[in-house]
Amino acid sequence: MGKTYDGITPRLRSFITEQPVFFVATAPLSAEGHVNLSPKGRSGSLAVLDQRTLAYLDFGGSHAETLAHLRENGRITLMWCAFAGPPRILRVHGTGTPVFRDDPRWAELIGHFAAVDGPGVRAIIAITATLVSDSCGFAVPLLDYQGERTLHAEHFGRKSDAEFTEYCAGKPHNGTSIDGLPALPLPLPPRTD
Repeated sequence: MGKTYDGITPRLRSFITEQPVFFVATAPLSAEGHVNLSPKGRSGSLAVLDQRTLAYLDFGGSHAETLAHLRENGRITLMWCAFAGPPRILRVHGTGTPVFRDDPRWAELIGHFAAVDGPGVRAIIAITATLVSDSCGFAVPLLDYQGERTLHAEHFGRKSDAEFTEYCAGKPHNGTSIDGLPALPLPLPPRTD
């Protein structure tokens, strides 16, 4: 039976940090717009800051739908599934804010991600939880975790910050979403740290 929580309890925090992948869902206000669902999973790229606050790194390499939706309306849901161990699905519903590289909050937040920080980081997504809930996860399959893919870190680790800025500017759905909403500020702002 599902349950709601006042915030991210220590037990839920442990569950979150044990999962190798999570999912992020956002949507534009327009009924004609596209809902976005993205997997996230690079180790060290998510931090639970307190009972109501999480943050994760937004990396280059894909569209910027999440950034565009958050800039428009702030709605976001994060979901974790237990693919091993006892069955569970955990959702954090809330509001998200993209913290871009020239934002005064950047320097404080980026410190939570020292192990994975690098030129490939476009923004930090800061989330304030408004509802935390879980459900059984009885239908979620059991999967064996083989390890982390290193391709993303290796690819962007070879780029200088200037090369990464050029890369972002050259992608069609970084500056605007697939629905034409403002997404990543281009040119990519310089880092403030």
